[in-house]
Amino acid sequence: MAGAPPHRARPARPAPSVSTIRLVLLLVTAFIFGLAVCSAFFLWQTHRSDPVLATSHLPHYHGSAPLSPISRPGGKLRANAPAREGAGKAAPAAPAASPSSPTLDGLRVLVTIASFDFLQLSHLEEVLDGFIDLCYAGSKVDIVVYTTVLYPVALIDMFNDRMRCNNPSPTAGLTMTLLLKPSRVRLHLVDFHRELFYDRIDQYDVFVYTEDDIKISPTTIAAYLHETKRVESIVGPQHATDFNVGIVRYEYDFPENVVITDKTRHASVNVTRVYWEHLGHPIFEKSMDKVEDEALAPYYVSCHHPHQGMYMVTPNLLRAWKDRKNCRFNEIRNRPSNPKNPGQPTEGTQRVWMSSQMMYGGRHCKVKQLLPVENFGQLTVLHLPNKNYRRVGKQGRLGGSDNAPKNEFSDGTEVFTPTHPDLLKALELHIEMKRQFPHLQTSNVGGEGKRYTGIRMVDTDVNFRGMHKNHKAAAEQRLDAYKAYVERGGYMVASDMDIDIDEWRTTSSI
Repeated sequence: MAGAPPHRARPARPAPSVSTIRLVLLLVTAFIFGLAVCSAFFLWQTHRSDPVLATSHLPHYHGSAPLSPISRPGGKLRANAPAREGAGKAAPAAPAASPSSPTLDGLRVLVTIASFDFLQLSHLEEVLDGFIDLCYAGSKVDIVVYTTVLYPVALIDMFNDRMRCNNPSPTAGLTMTLLLKPSRVRLHLVDFHRELFYDRIDQYDVFVYTEDDIKISPTTIAAYLHETKRVESIVGPQHATDFNVGIVRYEYDFPENVVITDKTRHASVNVTRVYWEHLGHPIFEKSMDKVEDEALAPYYVSCHHPHQGMYMVTPNLLRAWKDRKNCRFNEIRNRPSNPKNPGQPTEGTQRVWMSSQMMYGGRHCKVKQLLPVENFGQLTVLHLPNKNYRRVGKQGRLGGSDNAPKNEFSDGTEVFTPTHPDLLKALELHIEMKRQFPHLQTSNVGGEGKRYTGIRMVDTDVNFRGMHKNHKAAAEQRLDAYKAYVERGGYMVASDMDIDIDEWRTTSSI
């Protein structure tokens, strides 16, 4: 029997060289990268062309604690310096913002509001609506309300629903803090924001201080930032600290002797916006001033009387004004007064001093207010009470003389006709909806720990000693109810809903 042929071993393949391995890795990487680019392009095209995807705001919780910093990409303006305006020549074109840098997207905003009690709650609600709009425009907004009243749980719960920002952007969000102060601070409630601004100077892109009756919109903030950067591009960053972009408050001049009803609605045919703080003709001698700076004069004006009731400011300006001669913007101090009678202010009340006069006063910071000629309307804000225009021409008021009609004030004897009892009040409806849907208990919790994420009420500056016994008990009960609300995750129980819709304001002050 013949033997089988011997097995012949196959020669081993040589190992691939280092250069071959590198080539293969390079080709694979290029293929994956190209695939990712193509996928991103087609997703972008789909998102841009689909009206639902392009405009939706899906529910998303942003769990940043109140006053916490958040980063954002920055943007710059084109620094086109204008030529000087010559006689008989058109004014040079003003520098414009770069279209590739959205003004409000990712903007970090700290808003402080002085709201003493519930007397202007109806106005405060409108003010807050403006800042939730700012969050939906893409900004990260932290709101601090300085107040001397304890908000009941039912009101906080209603505001939690209103102020919940469902913008899915990771750089958008909104927090709100009620910072309680004792009522004895009185007119100095307007002071506290200044220290907070300087404590948080590195955490925000813009700071807003306002009274609780001024309607500020995303347009207001965007216009302020646009004009602030334009001023920097015209005069340079250092000289720009001599100026600040301001605002003008307006009201609507409804006839003084008419309540608008179905019968009298035609009385509003000539009603228009009026800037009641700025009176006199010729306008550019008595009301408005042209700017003296040659570079800014073609584009900006200022008010003869620059009181605003609010202001906006950037971190760069805050830093510059801290060391500015006679300014000391970081130092809280009393308004100027008559040396012989300290109770008599010489340059306006404390609120006028903190919002405007310290900044613009010639003996103080001496910052020049700027209002853009072309975008003027974007920096006008509604004064929500819509009553001050009625003061004009009265004794002791703007435009008034000794022989003018007296400006009447409340003496406690007024009797007001109540509205119809069937009118459905906002808080009443909110409570009833929560009664009907008790299973909705998780809307005010979020984050990894499922912690409470709604409105905070901070009482660290409040001392109940010296309060009347009944008043102290009511205040402690309201604080305890809030603490329990937070601990269980921010939803109401029966005791929170048991509230007198018309009388709850009367037991709130501290």
